[in-house]
Amino acid sequence: MSWQTKVPLIAILRGITPDEAEAHVGALIEAGFDAIEIPLNSPEWAKSIGAMVKTFGDKALIGAGTVLNPAQVDELATLNSKLVVTPNTDVAVIRQAVAKGMIVAAGCATATEAFTALQAGAQALKIFPSSAFGPGYIKALKAVLPPEVPVFAVGGVTPENLHEFMAAGCIGAGLGSDLYRAGQPLSRTVEQARAFIAAYKDAVR
Repeated sequence: MSWQTKVPLIAILRGITPDEAEAHVGALIEAGFDAIEIPLNSPEWAKSIGAMVKTFGDKALIGAGTVLNPAQVDELATLNSKLVVTPNTDVAVIRQAVAKGMIVAAGCATATEAFTALQAGAQALKIFPSSAFGPGYIKALKAVLPPEVPVFAVGGVTPENLHEFMAAGCIGAGLGSDLYRAGQPLSRTVEQARAFIAAYKDAVR
């Protein structure tokens, strides 16, 4: 079991609109990102995800976050979405996404949730909200998880603390408001993308 992209940082573009998506996703890919998540509580998410898969699907793993039910998974499959990120451990959602050939990063917080997600077929785990638990908690959780399972820290990860979560055993992180906030200028996305890529490179040195 290994993560599917070269850089294990998932860009979370919560609140992005179809009109903005191409510029921001293009900038992220240019900075070095190769995994993009558009949460399903964003405006006209199906339009954004469908367009981004068509435009950048050969350059990045593109898909959805905040996926809450199997019906949403079915709709994502029609858009050729390749990535499903959940905020919670929902066995039905995980199984459906895996059956459709998608990569699932399942949201979990406890050992029970983590193993439930893995048994359902999730290929990666997302510890959420990571900043509330802290790197020490993740390190303790990693001690009982199969070592080959990719674990992502999500929630409160910044360029300044990314190395702490990676030192605790995460392969990378899902990056939300510190990378992208709805409506922010493209220049801010470029600046933060570069900061996170630099922080990741420093952490793996």
